[in-house]
Amino acid sequence: MALCIGDKKEMKAKFRQSGITLMEMIVVIATAALLAVFGLPAIRTFVGSFESQGSTKVMISAGLASARAIAAREQRYAGIRFQNEYTEDDKGCQYMIFIVHDFDKTGLANGFRAVDGIEPIKLPDTVGVMDLRIVTNRNVVSPANSQETQLDDILINEDHELTDTTTFSIIFSPSGKLVIHGIWVRNRDGEGDSPSYTNLSNDDVFNKKAKVDAGIAMFYQDDYFGSSNPDLGLGPEASRRSFVIYDRTVFEKVDENKRWSDYLEDLDFIYINPYTGRMISAD
Repeated sequence: MALCIGDKKEMKAKFRQSGITLMEMIVVIATAALLAVFGLPAIRTFVGSFESQGSTKVMISAGLASARAIAAREQRYAGIRFQNEYTEDDKGCQYMIFIVHDFDKTGLANGFRAVDGIEPIKLPDTVGVMDLRIVTNRNVVSPANSQETQLDDILINEDHELTDTTTFSIIFSPSGKLVIHGIWVRNRDGEGDSPSYTNLSNDDVFNKKAKVDAGIAMFYQDDYFGSSNPDLGLGPEASRRSFVIYDRTVFEKVDENKRWSDYLEDLDFIYINPYTGRMISAD
Protein backbone atom coordinates (compact mmCIF):
# COMPACT_ATOMS: atom_id res chain seq x y z
CA MET A 1 0.00 0.00 0.00
CA ALA A 2 1.33 3.42 -0.95
CA LEU A 3 1.97 5.86 1.84
CA CYS A 4 0.03 9.09 1.86
CA ILE A 5 1.81 12.45 1.96
CA GLY A 6 1.02 12.89 5.69
CA ASP A 7 2.58 9.53 6.56
CA LYS A 8 5.80 10.41 4.70
CA LYS A 9 6.18 13.69 6.58
CA GLU A 10 5.63 11.97 9.96
CA MET A 11 8.21 9.29 9.08
CA LYS A 12 10.84 11.89 8.14
CA ALA A 13 10.26 13.75 11.40
CA LYS A 14 10.73 10.59 13.47
CA PHE A 15 13.89 9.73 11.53
CA ARG A 16 15.38 13.16 12.22
CA GLN A 17 14.54 12.87 15.96
CA SER A 18 16.18 9.43 16.31
CA GLY A 19 19.62 10.60 15.15
CA ILE A 20 22.33 12.61 16.94
CA THR A 21 23.90 15.86 15.90
CA LEU A 22 27.59 16.44 15.30
CA MET A 23 27.82 18.49 18.50
CA GLU A 24 26.27 15.67 20.57
CA MET A 25 28.74 13.21 19.10
CA ILE A 26 31.67 15.47 20.01
CA VAL A 27 30.39 15.72 23.60
CA VAL A 28 30.13 11.92 23.89
CA ILE A 29 33.64 11.37 22.52
CA ALA A 30 35.12 14.04 24.81
CA THR A 31 33.37 12.54 27.86
CA ALA A 32 34.66 9.05 27.02
CA ALA A 33 38.17 10.44 26.62
CA LEU A 34 38.03 12.16 30.02
CA LEU A 35 36.77 9.00 31.72
CA ALA A 36 39.59 7.02 30.14
CA VAL A 37 42.23 9.54 31.27
CA PHE A 38 41.01 9.95 34.84
CA GLY A 39 40.16 6.28 35.24
CA LEU A 40 43.53 5.03 33.95
CA PRO A 41 45.45 5.40 37.26
CA ALA A 42 42.76 3.43 39.10
CA ILE A 43 42.77 0.74 36.43
CA ARG A 44 46.56 0.52 36.56
CA THR A 45 46.47 0.24 40.36
CA PHE A 46 43.88 -2.53 40.21
CA VAL A 47 45.73 -4.49 37.53
CA GLY A 48 49.07 -3.94 39.27
CA SER A 49 47.68 -5.21 42.55
CA PHE A 50 46.29 -8.31 40.87
CA GLU A 51 49.56 -9.02 39.09
CA SER A 52 51.61 -8.44 42.26
CA GLN A 53 49.48 -10.79 44.38
CA GLY A 54 49.57 -13.39 41.63
CA SER A 55 53.34 -13.16 41.30
CA THR A 56 53.68 -13.30 45.10
CA LYS A 57 51.78 -16.58 45.22
CA VAL A 58 54.00 -18.00 42.48
CA MET A 59 57.15 -16.90 44.34
CA ILE A 60 55.98 -18.36 47.65
CA SER A 61 54.91 -21.60 45.99
CA ALA A 62 58.36 -21.96 44.44
CA GLY A 63 59.95 -21.10 47.79
CA LEU A 64 57.97 -23.78 49.60
CA ALA A 65 59.00 -26.39 47.04
CA SER A 66 62.65 -25.36 47.36
CA ALA A 67 62.49 -25.46 51.16
CA ARG A 68 61.14 -29.02 51.08
CA ALA A 69 63.98 -29.99 48.75
CA ILE A 70 66.55 -28.41 51.10
CA ALA A 71 65.10 -30.29 54.09
CA ALA A 72 65.34 -33.58 52.18
CA ARG A 73 68.84 -32.86 50.90
CA GLU A 74 70.26 -31.71 54.23
CA GLN A 75 68.16 -34.16 56.28
CA ARG A 76 67.37 -31.31 58.63
CA TYR A 77 64.36 -29.17 59.40
CA ALA A 78 64.31 -26.35 56.87
CA GLY A 79 61.89 -23.76 55.58
CA ILE A 80 61.23 -20.18 54.58
CA ARG A 81 61.14 -17.13 56.81
CA PHE A 82 59.25 -13.92 56.01
CA GLN A 83 60.72 -10.73 57.41
CA ASN A 84 61.12 -7.06 56.54
CA GLU A 85 64.55 -5.72 55.71
CA TYR A 86 65.81 -3.02 58.06
CA THR A 87 65.67 0.55 56.73
CA GLU A 88 66.05 3.85 58.56
CA ASP A 89 62.49 4.89 57.67
CA ASP A 90 61.03 1.51 58.78
CA LYS A 91 59.59 0.95 55.31
CA GLY A 92 61.79 -1.90 54.24
CA CYS A 93 60.47 -4.46 51.78
CA GLN A 94 59.50 -7.92 52.93
CA TYR A 95 61.72 -10.84 51.94
CA MET A 96 61.53 -14.60 51.84
CA ILE A 97 64.65 -16.13 53.43
CA PHE A 98 65.61 -19.80 53.36
CA ILE A 99 66.50 -21.12 56.82
CA VAL A 100 67.80 -24.41 58.19
CA HIS A 101 67.99 -25.90 61.69
CA ASP A 102 71.56 -25.91 63.01
CA PHE A 103 72.20 -26.54 66.71
CA ASP A 104 75.98 -26.78 66.21
CA LYS A 105 76.31 -23.23 64.84
CA THR A 106 73.51 -21.41 66.65
CA GLY A 107 73.98 -23.11 70.01
CA LEU A 108 70.19 -23.27 70.40
CA ALA A 109 68.04 -26.40 70.46
CA ASN A 110 65.54 -24.63 68.20
CA GLY A 111 68.16 -22.49 66.46
CA PHE A 112 67.85 -21.75 62.74
CA ARG A 113 70.20 -19.82 60.45
CA ALA A 114 70.13 -18.68 56.85
CA VAL A 115 70.93 -21.38 54.28
CA ASP A 116 74.40 -20.84 52.84
CA GLY A 117 74.60 -19.68 49.25
CA ILE A 118 70.93 -18.73 48.76
CA GLU A 119 70.10 -15.02 48.62
CA PRO A 120 66.92 -13.68 50.28
CA ILE A 121 64.13 -13.12 47.76
CA LYS A 122 62.30 -9.79 47.81
CA LEU A 123 58.52 -9.83 47.53
CA PRO A 124 56.76 -7.25 45.30
CA ASP A 125 56.88 -3.76 46.81
CA THR A 126 53.11 -3.39 47.14
CA VAL A 127 52.43 -6.80 48.66
CA GLY A 128 53.12 -8.34 52.06
CA VAL A 129 52.29 -11.45 54.06
CA MET A 130 51.15 -11.85 57.67
CA ASP A 131 50.42 -14.75 59.99
CA LEU A 132 47.84 -12.63 61.86
CA ARG A 133 49.16 -13.88 65.19
CA ILE A 134 50.79 -12.04 68.09
CA VAL A 135 53.04 -13.87 70.57
CA THR A 136 51.98 -12.70 74.01
CA ASN A 137 54.40 -14.83 76.05
CA ARG A 138 57.49 -16.36 74.41
CA ASN A 139 58.75 -19.69 75.71
CA VAL A 140 62.53 -19.59 75.25
CA VAL A 141 62.96 -23.27 76.21
CA SER A 142 60.19 -24.60 73.99
CA PRO A 143 59.26 -21.88 71.46
CA ALA A 144 56.54 -24.03 69.87
CA ASN A 145 54.64 -23.73 73.17
CA SER A 146 54.71 -19.94 73.30
CA GLN A 147 51.39 -18.30 74.11
CA GLU A 148 49.72 -16.57 71.18
CA THR A 149 46.54 -14.76 70.25
CA GLN A 150 44.88 -13.69 67.02
CA LEU A 151 45.03 -10.03 66.09
CA ASP A 152 42.55 -7.34 66.91
CA ASP A 153 42.73 -3.54 66.56
CA ILE A 154 44.57 -3.11 69.86
CA LEU A 155 47.20 -5.73 68.97
CA ILE A 156 48.29 -4.24 65.66
CA ASN A 157 48.69 -0.52 66.38
CA GLU A 158 52.36 -0.56 67.46
CA ASP A 159 55.53 -1.14 65.44
CA HIS A 160 56.72 -4.21 67.35
CA GLU A 161 53.29 -5.82 66.93
CA LEU A 162 53.36 -5.21 63.20
CA THR A 163 56.87 -6.67 63.04
CA ASP A 164 55.69 -9.73 64.98
CA THR A 165 52.87 -10.61 62.59
CA THR A 166 54.92 -9.92 59.44
CA THR A 167 57.82 -12.07 60.69
CA PHE A 168 57.16 -15.80 60.71
CA SER A 169 58.44 -19.11 59.33
CA ILE A 170 57.09 -22.20 57.58
CA ILE A 171 59.07 -25.38 58.32
CA PHE A 172 59.35 -28.84 56.76
CA SER A 173 60.77 -32.00 58.29
CA PRO A 174 63.53 -34.04 56.59
CA SER A 175 60.76 -36.20 55.11
CA GLY A 176 59.19 -33.15 53.49
CA LYS A 177 56.16 -32.85 55.76
CA LEU A 178 54.95 -29.52 57.08
CA VAL A 179 55.49 -29.35 60.86
CA ILE A 180 55.00 -26.97 63.75
CA HIS A 181 58.51 -26.43 65.08
CA GLY A 182 60.09 -24.00 67.51
CA ILE A 183 62.00 -21.21 65.72
CA TRP A 184 64.80 -19.03 67.05
CA VAL A 185 66.73 -17.42 64.21
CA ARG A 186 70.32 -16.30 64.76
CA ASN A 187 73.46 -15.58 62.81
CA ARG A 188 75.71 -18.38 61.52
CA ASP A 189 78.08 -17.88 64.45
CA GLY A 190 75.40 -18.28 67.09
CA GLU A 191 76.12 -14.92 68.74
CA GLY A 192 73.33 -13.38 70.76
CA ASP A 193 73.09 -9.68 71.53
CA SER A 194 74.70 -9.39 74.95
CA PRO A 195 78.16 -8.40 76.32
CA SER A 196 78.96 -12.07 76.90
CA TYR A 197 79.31 -12.66 73.15
CA THR A 198 82.42 -11.83 71.14
CA ASN A 199 80.62 -9.59 68.63
CA LEU A 200 82.67 -11.05 65.77
CA SER A 201 79.91 -12.44 63.55
CA ASN A 202 79.80 -10.97 60.06
CA ASP A 203 76.75 -12.89 58.91
CA ASP A 204 75.26 -10.68 56.20
CA VAL A 205 71.73 -12.08 56.44
CA PHE A 206 70.72 -12.35 60.14
CA ASN A 207 72.68 -10.56 62.82
CA LYS A 208 72.41 -8.51 65.99
CA LYS A 209 70.91 -5.03 65.84
CA ALA A 210 74.20 -3.09 65.82
CA LYS A 211 75.46 -5.10 62.84
CA VAL A 212 72.22 -4.64 60.91
CA ASP A 213 72.08 -0.91 61.66
CA ALA A 214 75.67 -0.62 60.44
CA GLY A 215 74.75 -2.18 57.10
CA ILE A 216 76.61 -5.45 57.66
CA ALA A 217 73.43 -7.59 57.64
CA MET A 218 69.87 -7.28 56.32
CA PHE A 219 67.66 -8.69 59.08
CA TYR A 220 67.51 -8.54 62.88
CA GLN A 221 67.87 -11.91 64.57
CA ASP A 222 65.42 -13.20 67.20
CA ASP A 223 66.83 -11.56 70.30
CA TYR A 224 64.54 -8.55 70.76
CA PHE A 225 61.33 -9.37 72.58
CA GLY A 226 59.44 -8.92 75.83
CA SER A 227 61.41 -6.93 78.38
CA SER A 228 64.48 -6.51 76.14
CA ASN A 229 65.58 -3.07 75.07
CA PRO A 230 64.50 -2.53 72.41
CA ASP A 231 61.46 -4.79 72.07
CA LEU A 232 61.19 -5.26 68.32
CA GLY A 233 58.70 -8.10 68.40
CA LEU A 234 61.38 -10.58 67.32
CA GLY A 235 61.92 -13.71 69.36
CA PRO A 236 61.42 -17.48 69.57
CA GLU A 237 58.02 -18.71 68.43
CA ALA A 238 56.24 -21.56 66.65
CA SER A 239 56.36 -21.99 62.89
CA ARG A 240 53.14 -21.48 60.91
CA ARG A 241 50.89 -23.40 58.57
CA SER A 242 48.85 -20.49 57.17
CA PHE A 243 49.09 -16.80 56.30
CA VAL A 244 47.37 -13.99 54.40
CA ILE A 245 48.58 -11.85 51.52
CA TYR A 246 47.73 -8.17 51.87
CA ASP A 247 48.04 -4.99 49.83
CA ARG A 248 50.56 -2.74 51.54
CA THR A 249 49.29 0.40 49.81
CA VAL A 250 45.79 -0.21 51.17
CA PHE A 251 47.08 -1.18 54.61
CA GLU A 252 49.12 2.01 54.96
CA LYS A 253 46.04 4.15 54.35
CA VAL A 254 44.02 2.49 57.12
CA ASP A 255 43.85 4.11 60.56
CA GLU A 256 46.48 2.36 62.69
CA ASN A 257 43.87 1.78 65.38
CA LYS A 258 41.49 0.08 62.94
CA ARG A 259 43.88 -2.04 60.90
CA TRP A 260 42.17 -5.26 61.89
CA SER A 261 38.49 -4.34 61.71
CA ASP A 262 38.77 -2.11 58.63
CA TYR A 263 40.97 -4.35 56.50
CA LEU A 264 42.81 -7.41 57.79
CA GLU A 265 39.75 -9.16 59.21
CA ASP A 266 38.31 -9.62 55.71
CA LEU A 267 41.36 -11.27 54.15
CA ASP A 268 41.27 -14.96 53.28
CA PHE A 269 43.78 -17.35 54.81
CA ILE A 270 46.08 -19.39 52.61
CA TYR A 271 46.89 -22.80 54.11
CA ILE A 272 49.77 -25.16 53.36
CA ASN A 273 49.02 -28.79 52.56
CA PRO A 274 51.14 -30.69 55.15
CA TYR A 275 51.99 -33.52 52.73
CA THR A 276 52.56 -31.73 49.42
CA GLY A 277 53.66 -28.30 50.63
CA ARG A 278 51.26 -26.64 48.22
CA MET A 279 49.17 -23.58 49.02
CA ILE A 280 45.43 -23.97 49.46
CA SER A 281 43.14 -20.93 49.41
CA ALA A 282 40.43 -20.81 52.04
CA ASP A 283 37.80 -20.07 49.42
